Amino acid sequence: MTTQLLRGSFRFQFFLGFLACAGLLAYAIYLQLHDGLEPCNLCIFQRVAFAALGIVFLIGALHGPKRRGARAAYGVGALIASIAGIAIAGRHVWVQMQPAGEVSCGAPLSFMRETMSTWDVVRKVMTATGNCGDVDWTFLGLSMPWWSLIWFVLLALWAGYAAFRRA
Repeated sequence: MTTQLLRGSFRFQFFLGFLACAGLLAYAIYLQLHDGLEPCNLCIFQRVAFAALGIVFLIGALHGPKRRGARAAYGVGALIASIAGIAIAGRHVWVQMQPAGEVSCGAPLSFMRETMSTWDVVRKVMTATGNCGDVDWTFLGLSMPWWSLIWFVLLALWAGYAAFRRA
């Protein structure tokens, strides 16, 4: 089964990447709506990065280019979205590793969007001033930001393999 996935077409591999992103976003929304886990600002940005990555995967899957250069373009787009997600999730992991009360995320994202420019909001969120340090959910001993980081790395490797391998 694994070798079939690795030998699959670019279109199939990018569609699997899209399904992974959609599943991860769906699970995050499920945890928010069903279990009451409110996302912090860094969580929201991770969702945006997964959505961007999923969109690149979906467009690449729908297009299914035959030319190597076109596949590489989709691969670069996916890698850019993945790297952004890795940076955000990495920052979130770092925040959670700090002593309690040392670092926080600040005001809710909706309030900041109403009162600040886009770049100021991004800068404010990335300096982590709120409840991003709280660990409300774990699986196999890792928090959600850790799992996001792992998934961003795996999806970056998957996109790179699908886009840059020989046909």
